[in-house]
Formats: sequence, C-alpha cells, structure tokens
Amino acid sequence: MTVVHACLRDGEGGSPTVVLFEDEGEWSDVDRCREPVVAGTSHAVFIGPDLSLRFFTAAGELPACGHGTVAALALLADRTGRREQLLKVGGRSFRGHVDAADGADRADRADRADCADCADRAGRADRAGSVGRAGSVGLVAAGFDPGPIGLAPPPDISEISAAIGSKAAGEVRMATLGRPRILFPVADPAAVAALTPDLDRLRAETDRLGLLGVYVYSVPDGGGRVAARMFAPSIGVPEDIANANSTACLAAHLGCAVRADMGDALGSPATVTAAPGPEGVRVGGIARC
Repeated sequence: MTVVHACLRDGEGGSPTVVLFEDEGEWSDVDRCREPVVAGTSHAVFIGPDLSLRFFTAAGELPACGHGTVAALALLADRTGRREQLLKVGGRSFRGHVDAADGADRADRADRADCADCADRAGRADRAGSVGRAGSVGLVAAGFDPGPIGLAPPPDISEISAAIGSKAAGEVRMATLGRPRILFPVADPAAVAALTPDLDRLRAETDRLGLLGVYVYSVPDGGGRVAARMFAPSIGVPEDIANANSTACLAAHLGCAVRADMGDALGSPATVTAAPGPEGVRVGGIARC
C-alpha cells in the first residue's frame, strides 16, 4: 500500500489517501473497506490492471472520488513515468494528466479567465480529459475532467440548514456527480471555520434524501477563492479534508474558476482547483507520494 497526500496546499497537508494495485492481490469488498482503517485514511483507491479505479471508505464503495483520482494519477506517474493515463471509473473512460515541471505554478491556482458562458458548457455530457501539472521532486499535480455534472434546485433544506447551524448566504443547489450533494453558501471564510454541525442530525437528513453530503463554501472573492468544508457522515466521513468532485460541481454552478481551501478545521490544509472550459470542468490538485 502507498499513502498519497492529495491536494496539498503550499506543499503541506492534503488528504492522505491509500492507493493499492488490484493485481498485487485478491480483494473482497470487506477487505477493501478495511484498508482505509488499517492505513489511517478516510479513503482507499484500488487500481485495476486495466487502470479502472474503485473507491472505498470504511462504510462502503463510492461511485467516484476526486481527490482519490488525483492520488491514483500521482502514484501512476511515479511508478510509470507517464504524464497521461486513460482511466476508467464506473464504465466511463477519461484521461488524467500530470503536467511537466515547468508548469509548477499553474495548478496551484485557478485560472482567472472570465467564464460567463462556461456554466452551460460545464453541463454537457460529452466530456473529454483535462490537465494538471508536476512540481518539484516528490510533488506532482494531477488534473482530470470528472464527468457530467447535473445541477438542480434542492429539496427542502430547512433540516439541513438546522443541522449545519447556519443560514444560506446565497443560492443553494443540488449537484450530481456520481451521487448528489448539496452546495451550501455561507457569508465568508470565518463563517465556514465557525461551523459545528450536528452530524447525527445531518446524517439522518442526508440518508433520507439519498445525498452524499453537504459542501459548505464561502462566497467567492474576486479571484474565485473560497473556503470550503465537506460534511459526509452518511459515507462514514464526518468531514472530508479535500473534496475535488464537489469543488468541480461548484465551478460548474458558478460558471468560473474556483480555488477551494479546505482541511483547516482538521489540521491538514488542502487546496483544490477547478475551472470550466470548452471540454468540461478541469479539476485537480498537488500530490505527494
């Protein structure tokens, strides 16, 4: 097993993710659920011989995992030296990319281009692969297109708002990428940091609605930077250090590039970047094997 720290911020922190190769042994789903517990991580990624990815927490399998995909790309680049990989998740094939070292500064910030018309493009189902970057020795930054993102009005969120302990400071959306989740805006980074959600109450409501969890984010500043926290007790992850797929959903919702700082409440600062473009949403982060 290899623990990869995905979505680092300034070379530190990130989400520890255990990555294992399926051809190194036979695994049952019970075994797969056990691995993140053994490794002391929230998630485990299993890479098949055909570069298919499966994602597990202690509670079960996930249909997708953005920071887990970043971790898998980082380890594959480390093992094979290849900058580009054709991966498979849930029957979908897509390209992930690790950029050259001369792009070291690019993946640690979101593009600042005006993307007024990107929201429509971000919802297209005909997605292609995307890009990331490589940095100094031991650091890589991987990027990929997570796939079609569905955006819709949410169900009644009064119970979710009560469980979070905050009123929304803008438009709440339900975003679907693998599984639906709620995008919940609050006023500023201080309001994000101050949250102390009732996780039992939140789990009951997200279970009832069939949601992955709730992604709380601050209103973006002029450069698209937000503070964010992802609460997902329904999948056995009370709070996720980094959640790349939800950040991709946010970029699709806002129609502009986003840099999301996460993990501070857990003592492991992380950053995810996501930007809509002609081929879909590009999402990625820096990783250390």
